[in-house]
Amino acid sequence: MTLLDAERPATARPSLSLEDIVDSAADALEDASPLEIVRWASATFGDRICLTSSMSDAALIHLVSKVKPGVDVLFVDTGYHFAETVGTRDAVEAVYPVNVINVQPSRTVAEQDRDLGPRLYGRNPDLCCHLRKVEPLGRALEGYMAWFTGVRRSETTSRKAMRVVEWDRKREMVKVNPILHWSDEDMDNYIADNGVLVNPLHYDDYPSIGCEPCTSRVEPGADPRSGRWAGLGKVECGIHL
Repeated sequence: MTLLDAERPATARPSLSLEDIVDSAADALEDASPLEIVRWASATFGDRICLTSSMSDAALIHLVSKVKPGVDVLFVDTGYHFAETVGTRDAVEAVYPVNVINVQPSRTVAEQDRDLGPRLYGRNPDLCCHLRKVEPLGRALEGYMAWFTGVRRSETTSRKAMRVVEWDRKREMVKVNPILHWSDEDMDNYIADNGVLVNPLHYDDYPSIGCEPCTSRVEPGADPRSGRWAGLGKVECGIHL
């Protein structure tokens, strides 16, 4: 399959299943630019694709909105975010032509403390991430066929085998990773060249930003992800596993 074939909408190939489309597109788009990948996904899935963002920066939001203004941007409001992250979300909503959707867990923090005990994030971080990130995002994604993510292979070893287009078996939908090949330098250059909004915590020694109780500053030169769940032997929240 050629890149030209990959750009044809799924509706033009009714005999293909979503998994077939993923397999063909993953090969055809492996060396494509992020913009080409976004164009293919937007043409293929139309309004049935959304974007997810942790509001660490708005690079993916800027990129996707150039091709698909008005795209839904899902932000999982865990109840534990830094004030700076919430502020970045509000700034994104004001600056970019996107539709920000706040996704809420089924329990408030107070209700979770009541039902499961306080500081679950310290006692069982996997369960806390599942309840406050994975499960609510799964519910929010049910109305879509595909979603854009900002994952990059350079971030963690668990992402080395990911492809630019994947079949998400857990959710039975298509996962599109336009900036998967970007290095940290590529990301920094895109942000600088396009004046992209960035969470101010990045300039305060927080290169990787999650929930406040589970995110700490990182010494210069250290692994950027070392400030996430420090000392807990955890590297992923579970969304991308």
